[in-house]
Amino acid sequence: MIEYPVSFVGLPIGNREDITRRALSVLESVDCICCEDTRNTGMLMSHYGIRKPLISLHEHNESQRAPEIAARALAGESFAVVTDAGMPGVSDPGYRLIQELKAREVPFTVLPGPSAVVTALVGSGLPSDAFFFGGFLPVKSGRKAAVLQAAVQASHTSIFYESPFRIVKTVHALAEIDPAVPICVARELTKVFETYHRGSAADILKEFEAKPPKGEMVLLVGGQNAPRA
Repeated sequence: MIEYPVSFVGLPIGNREDITRRALSVLESVDCICCEDTRNTGMLMSHYGIRKPLISLHEHNESQRAPEIAARALAGESFAVVTDAGMPGVSDPGYRLIQELKAREVPFTVLPGPSAVVTALVGSGLPSDAFFFGGFLPVKSGRKAAVLQAAVQASHTSIFYESPFRIVKTVHALAEIDPAVPICVARELTKVFETYHRGSAADILKEFEAKPPKGEMVLLVGGQNAPRA
């Protein structure tokens, strides 16, 4: 039974089995599912035998589509909002829609689900009592260098998303700042080739220069001033 007009639903970040019973119940009950890519969500829904109308909601159309969804929710329709993987609104579409729902006083709820950030943090073995999530690292080298410098000097673990095409240069930049700083690159989380590359920036750089990694990645940096167990 739907309790809120709009539900933001966390989906698996890789392994399809990482979905909650509550998430499936909501997805089966709503009138419509808003998703980042209708093809990806369609395959997941087909896997679980869920047949619902799908509406695309991505970074290029969210601002225009949010008022429509909010108005339809006010008129009595129910929606589930999902992204291709993980939690909507965290480095993915969802934030603009939430602002529209708040402005129109449309009730909404959030269903907890898989998170690449938290999964990588625990699996990294780096201090987890305090951490900073910086989203995707800047592409421009100057801005990226400043962000990495702050991460190295921090009193907490810093977490970023990074492209596999830039990860070697990024680790090289970290090794130049402090070759001994502890880092982890969590790759292909929950998938068949899930791998945690743990060690100093210098060690991971040597490993990646010999064999550049592929797949989706989360970079974690243990700050120099972070407490050690």
